[in-house]
Amino acid sequence: MRVAMIGSGYVGLVSGACFADFGHEVVCVDVNATRIAELQAGRIPIYEPGLDALVATNVAARRLSFTTDLQAAMAGVEAVFIAVGTPSRRGDGHADLSYVSAAARDIALAMTGYAVVVTKSTVPVGTGDMVERIIREARPEAEFSVVSNPEFLREGAAIEDFKRPDRVVVGANDDRAKAVMAELYRPLSLNAAPILFTDRRTAELTKYAANAFLATKITFINEIADLCEEVGADVQLVARGIGMDKRIGSKFLHAGPGYGGSCFPKDTLALIRSAQDHGVSLRVVESVVAVNDARKTAMARKVVKACGGSVQGRTIAVLGLTFKPNTDDMRDAPSITIIDALQRAGATIRAHDPVGMDAAKAVLQDVTYAEDAYDCAEGADAVVLVTEWDAYRALDLARLKQRMRAPVLVDLRNVYRVEEMARHGFDYIRVGAKPHLRGEPAASY
Repeated sequence: MRVAMIGSGYVGLVSGACFADFGHEVVCVDVNATRIAELQAGRIPIYEPGLDALVATNVAARRLSFTTDLQAAMAGVEAVFIAVGTPSRRGDGHADLSYVSAAARDIALAMTGYAVVVTKSTVPVGTGDMVERIIREARPEAEFSVVSNPEFLREGAAIEDFKRPDRVVVGANDDRAKAVMAELYRPLSLNAAPILFTDRRTAELTKYAANAFLATKITFINEIADLCEEVGADVQLVARGIGMDKRIGSKFLHAGPGYGGSCFPKDTLALIRSAQDHGVSLRVVESVVAVNDARKTAMARKVVKACGGSVQGRTIAVLGLTFKPNTDDMRDAPSITIIDALQRAGATIRAHDPVGMDAAKAVLQDVTYAEDAYDCAEGADAVVLVTEWDAYRALDLARLKQRMRAPVLVDLRNVYRVEEMARHGFDYIRVGAKPHLRGEPAASY
């Protein structure tokens, strides 16, 4: 099949490359000429493991190409995907649909025959109706269908998620569109991936509901972690105990500094605003957003407490800046709030991230960036592990301690074992469990 992908950002590029790898002929379109030039030159503008090789392979096979010319890209297409950004609208939290609207108008002007217009971007309920209306007003005679096909890609594992998905959700209101989408995803039948066909509005809401539920699990275990610290329980064991229940499941039950990234923050807000527009109160989701916002600042207070109640004039080493490992995405990363709060409390910040330091420089001020974890710890009064990159999971603790002014490690991801930290003489502060201070026996924890 011939496919056009409008938007060559994270979702569009990963989806386009994967569809091409299935054997479809894919053209990725973007109004950003610089981005298209980079892609045509073989440079991938985002970090995603395996994406550079996947793109190169399919470009070489002439199944994947890049252009700014939508008119040419639309020639003979059977499906055209809208994969543009839908950021939170400044001031009110609604999803900004201006890029989706612009894409719909451009598609209408470029259509040459019947095509399925597929909304891949994360959008509020009713957006498909808006897209259909825009195209119909611009081209009353056009033959087309509008479908919702939300993405469920995890940054850092997006290719695997696309090729071996838990499910594919397709919201289509007519049989002709369903047939096109079924053929598009037919290569997944070898993996027996379930394809759920729904109406368009149900598919749109499914994406928001899924992200809100996962955000709720994260926020729930973070609140349980706070209780664990006060009563002397261990949140990791609590999470394991409840996660063994198949009705609950173990995923997204890892206590930490709160969720961030490109999806959960904006999608929970957009879901709340969408519900309010329809006269519905989503109190659970509203609480999740409020608790998560407060969580990040609370983690800064945890660092201050670990330093004796003040970080004025202290040097704090921050390991991990991106919102999660295996991405360079800094959007709503907990590290931003934590570092800002520590700086306002008088701390000097040294930081390291295996991939995200260039992106971090655009959003963080007055931070010294280090070559590696040990350089980052030079002269530090505390090391704070914020993002659980593999590079930080097996640090030489003796070497780390030697570089530090004070052996204090605040582990916001619970990566290390108490016994190991006690053996190396660290004050070890975890999330959801009692801190272990130097000189205390590790056997009691």
